[in-house]
Amino acid sequence: MTETRCPWCGTDPLYVSYHDTDWGRPERDPRALWEKLILDGFQAGLSWITILRKRENFRAAFHGFRPEVIATWGEDEVARLLADPGIVRHRGKIEGTLRSARAYLEIEAKEGFSPFLWSFVGGAPIQSNLASMSDALTESPESRAMSRALKARGFTFCGPTITYAFMQAVGMVNDHLVTCPAHAECAAMA
Repeated sequence: MTETRCPWCGTDPLYVSYHDTDWGRPERDPRALWEKLILDGFQAGLSWITILRKRENFRAAFHGFRPEVIATWGEDEVARLLADPGIVRHRGKIEGTLRSARAYLEIEAKEGFSPFLWSFVGGAPIQSNLASMSDALTESPESRAMSRALKARGFTFCGPTITYAFMQAVGMVNDHLVTCPAHAECAAMA
């Protein structure tokens, strides 16, 4: 990619790589969607680069973000995670992850987690065609609806701003600037 890349990733190699290979690419794998939603919840009050730098530690601590495993955890695992300096040690977010794993399993069994989430955008990515970062939204009617539905199912740390960031990251919304080469790449994946 060239200097026309979206400016939000700056020059940090990890952030640039995330922008170039991950952010905005339509994701349909239910486990990967759940992982990203959980990580976006851990981001609340922090910057995404903080979470991105700890992502591999999170994956190790949460056993690959396998909801069927995490749904069985209790206080012993919460205590283990609270003692892990490689992740964000926030009791509410950790306990919320355990509850969210149980909610994920219910949704996956009834309707499929991926179809459930993608239903909020009609099953296909929204193409924003942003000319500048100042045009970007922080939430949308779709993210507000997703937030309400997730909370009703037992998820936490999934307000409309978090769900919008999630929707951007997993390609439900193509918010790459139109001048960014990734915009056309993500649009073609839609």
